[in-house]
Amino acid sequence: MVAVAGQASAQPTDPAAVARLAADKADALVASRPAVLQATANETFRKGAVISSSGLNYVPYNRIYKGLPVQGGDFVIATDSAGNTVATSVAQSRPIGDIATTPKLTDAAALKIAKGELKTVSGVEATNLIVSAVDGQPAALAWQSTIRGTSAEGPSRLTVDVDALTGKVLRTYEHVTDVAGTGTGWINGSVSLNTTQSGSTYSLKDPTITSLSCQDAATNTTFSGPDNVWGNGSGTSKETGCVDGLYVAQKQTAMLSSWLGRNGANGSGGAWPIRVGLNQQNAYYDGSQVQIGKNTAGQWISSADVLGHELGHGIDDTTPGGISGNGTQEFVADTFGAATEAFANNPNDPPDYLVGEEINLVGSGPIRNMYNPSAVGDANCYSSSTPGSEVHAAAGPGNHWFYLLAQGTGGNGQPASSTCNNTTITGVGIQTAMKIMYNAMLLKTSSSSYLKYRTWTLTAAKNLTPGNCTNFNTVKAAWNAVSVPAQSADPTCSGGTTPPTTSPTPTTSPTGTPGGCTGSNATRVTIPDAGAAVTSSITISGCNRAPSTNSSVSVNIIHTYRGDVRVDLVAPDGTVYNIKSSSASDSADNIILTDSGDLSSETANGTWKLRAQDVYSGDTGYISSWSLTL
Repeated sequence: MVAVAGQASAQPTDPAAVARLAADKADALVASRPAVLQATANETFRKGAVISSSGLNYVPYNRIYKGLPVQGGDFVIATDSAGNTVATSVAQSRPIGDIATTPKLTDAAALKIAKGELKTVSGVEATNLIVSAVDGQPAALAWQSTIRGTSAEGPSRLTVDVDALTGKVLRTYEHVTDVAGTGTGWINGSVSLNTTQSGSTYSLKDPTITSLSCQDAATNTTFSGPDNVWGNGSGTSKETGCVDGLYVAQKQTAMLSSWLGRNGANGSGGAWPIRVGLNQQNAYYDGSQVQIGKNTAGQWISSADVLGHELGHGIDDTTPGGISGNGTQEFVADTFGAATEAFANNPNDPPDYLVGEEINLVGSGPIRNMYNPSAVGDANCYSSSTPGSEVHAAAGPGNHWFYLLAQGTGGNGQPASSTCNNTTITGVGIQTAMKIMYNAMLLKTSSSSYLKYRTWTLTAAKNLTPGNCTNFNTVKAAWNAVSVPAQSADPTCSGGTTPPTTSPTPTTSPTGTPGGCTGSNATRVTIPDAGAAVTSSITISGCNRAPSTNSSVSVNIIHTYRGDVRVDLVAPDGTVYNIKSSSASDSADNIILTDSGDLSSETANGTWKLRAQDVYSGDTGYISSWSLTL
């Protein structure tokens, strides 16, 4: 069982109501203009969509100064399920002050200066007047242009802020970030894909995730065919590269939903087209697409860690604050690559913490090593020079931190990892580590840095498990172990450890069970064909302990095509645990299984629900019975 939305405290079951409560409470706080916002009388605020994760709600805001958007004035307010503020994250460390809002430079003159930042320019997206208030720099009126072309490093989509009074380039921001049909991939082997059918033609396009398709980069055309069978296993075939690519993207989508409660890579049910055919030893995301290149042997590099990394840039881009900066963006994306590889758990590309070990990009093995970055020439430990290092090399300390947080110094089945302070750490597991990382990203502002990520991850760990400091202390120990120093903004934590658990009693009958920690329900519930989810409930009462780390759910669902059905366990506080995912290729009858997992973070007493949903048309069934042993 896999937790996807663990909660800090009980909350309404209606997600829209939860979001409205968070937004209303955040608006009330903003209206009071607390000192932490560094706000002046000339400013108003524009609220973004509320993002909910694990019982916490994150309300992002952008700042408006005298009607002009402020670059660097963003902030996030985090609330619990009752709307109480649990954290604030503000990009600015000082007020904007009083600045002129009438430019001396024309937009055309500013655009000419901006174009000079690229070797060649192929297009201009926009030029707008803004206030630049990047943390650590004086606020200034600026023209902001986004241009496409090539830089010294290759393809570029560059945003340039030019001082509207002096013509000085204040800031540049690069958007290009580099490195159920059936198909046979070069890397992942024979896999199942969710494809789209139109008449007698199938295409490598996800049927539910907006804009997620795999295309030939030469023509931006989605691969299609008459038989829904894809690829030939050859790494030099673009279609085969797309088999690997779409498979990885769909696995990452499932991971985001199951582990983090996120709706698609962009957070709103969408993603970006994957385009295979870049004639470089490289891959990149630029805000509108993911381009996949090849290794020196001409094989397309759509591995779980590489493509998962590029899509990770997109996730970073569509969380508050945009793509992380100051040397953090590559390690942030690497965590999504590692998590995608772990979730997919494909025997042809087994989970590890090496980046690009399967693709052998330039013939010398992995691109990065998360448990020992120095093995590929990157630093294991943070220093004052890290933020200014080449962005991929700067990933070393962050990757090392994430590995220590997830796996610990002993590796827990992965390689051992040393620390920079000779300490020993026990990891929390990659799923918990990823949940902490993602919730830290929801506190992110445009002023991201290693030092800020230390504070954000500590805040996330504390808020995710209130009253329990085990994960908080591991996050802290891991940052100390890679030499990222403590910050004055770091939260503190005090509280007990995880409550002790006992083994479940092997019975499905509530009668005579000590503590009343089991239950069953044999009431038939019809599952509508390709319809809404249905539930069957078991109410637990009188259980005088926490659920076990080896709790079990037994399910008996009658259905003529079990691959159509997704099955989840919903805890009393709304936490969702996936028991079985849907699969377009699983045509067998009936779902009869027992699934075990760690439910010790939950409160036993309350109403537990088995939730089933038929996501494809053509077959029907019903929940026959189920039982729960906590």
